[in-house]
Amino acid sequence: MANLATALKAEITRLARKEVKTQTEALRKASAGYRRDIAALKREVAALERRLKSGTRAVKKAEAPAEEGQRVRFSLKGLKSHRAKLGLSAAEYGQLAGVSAQSIYNWEAGKTVPRQSQVQALAALRGMGKREAAKRLDDAAE
Repeated sequence: MANLATALKAEITRLARKEVKTQTEALRKASAGYRRDIAALKREVAALERRLKSGTRAVKKAEAPAEEGQRVRFSLKGLKSHRAKLGLSAAEYGQLAGVSAQSIYNWEAGKTVPRQSQVQALAALRGMGKREAAKRLDDAAE
């Protein structure tokens, strides 16, 4: 009798596994399809974000009026020499340029590069002498 019960139990287990497998197969296929669709949508969103980012850069470039039709270039060597010529600290020079002292240090060290709007502000300081720089700093302090 024990042998019949064991055989019956094994057969019931086998049929139950077979039935569960057929029932879950459709769910597995649907789940795999959903994962593929989600991955494709993520790739599409990333591509659209890249296009949007490059499009906004192009718009910003078109909107930003370049002085005298030229884009001003940045030279860290020129920044160092001009600040030394004026005899200013990085904090003072940053105050004239409208940026922090840390930004001036990072630009001079070559760790970072100023944005185009900041390059325009630095270009405006190029023709300035010691007296004018001191006067502007005094005016800003008051």
